[in-house]
Amino acid sequence: MLQPELAEKIVREVQKLMAEEIIVVNTDGIIMASTNRERLGTFHEGAFITSQQKKKLIITENEALQLKGVKSGINLPIFFQHEVIGVIGITGDPESVTPFGEIIRKMTELLISENYFGEQFEYHSRAMETFVLEWLQAKEPSPSLLERARALTINLDVNRTAVIIEFGERRFPLSRDVWSSILSAFSHNKNDVLTRSGNERIIVLIDCPINVQIKNRLGHFLQFIKNSFGITAYAGVGQCAPASKLHQSYVQAERALKIARRNKSIIFDEELTLEMITGELTSEVKSEYIQRTIGPLLKEKDLLETLRELFNQNHSLKNTAHSLHIHINTLHYRLKKVEELTQLNPNTIHDLFSLYLAVHLLDE
Repeated sequence: MLQPELAEKIVREVQKLMAEEIIVVNTDGIIMASTNRERLGTFHEGAFITSQQKKKLIITENEALQLKGVKSGINLPIFFQHEVIGVIGITGDPESVTPFGEIIRKMTELLISENYFGEQFEYHSRAMETFVLEWLQAKEPSPSLLERARALTINLDVNRTAVIIEFGERRFPLSRDVWSSILSAFSHNKNDVLTRSGNERIIVLIDCPINVQIKNRLGHFLQFIKNSFGITAYAGVGQCAPASKLHQSYVQAERALKIARRNKSIIFDEELTLEMITGELTSEVKSEYIQRTIGPLLKEKDLLETLRELFNQNHSLKNTAHSLHIHINTLHYRLKKVEELTQLNPNTIHDLFSLYLAVHLLDE
């Protein structure tokens, strides 16, 4: 419970309040931390007596001569959950240091409690992260997974939607304090599961409400992250699924996240149409397709921009010309040039779709 690192931290904190020599001793009477480095690892008989008797021990100069490794001062037992876990000693004239004793002991116990609950928080966070990642890879929950779900009070009988939240800044550190504030900020019900995935992502398994509710909750949550940490985040949302199919919802969330990353927004997988296909293509296939179709236009900025605006205007020649601030005849000329260079006619459905897909892939 009382580790050397924590003992050192206690000494550093107490040192800020008083100039006297400080020691932190374990229940065996061994000095774990001290302002006097020469005393580290030595036996302190007074502290050992204090840990055994579980009460304050005042040591005068005469008494110090009779005890091993002891100086005059005061020894105070450190309690945690009603058990003595160590002793803190303050060297000096007992009358001078005794008034500070109770304050120092309370401060020490507070530091130990904070450290303990911080460690418990980290342990639970790691356990949750490991559990969720294993759950999302399993096609059928194993007995071990079911047992861990019970230990983490997760009800696997509930249908959930997988959500992946990703930070725009890849190196955003999810420290204990940051993660704690994020957990507190997310408005969730008892069946929601929230965990981090490295320092770049948060995985949320939401009890299935309607999409509008999910979007509102995520919108408020992403705004909190933006306001609190100055970080832009976006989210991909899968479809509702039982525990045994949640891995499919997670795959859908990954697919939606690719689009959300590009748009810096919240995207639902069920809203995707063409992206379902393009998202499965490798970068090599996309690049080759672009070269086969609009490759000749890549150096023709005006023609490429004209084609892009034609799609934005739903193939309305009048609106396209107006948007580009060009004459309709100029637009006809450019589209004819597109056909000559690509051998694809923007006026036929097949070729128009081929051109649209190429521009769509290029803009990804």
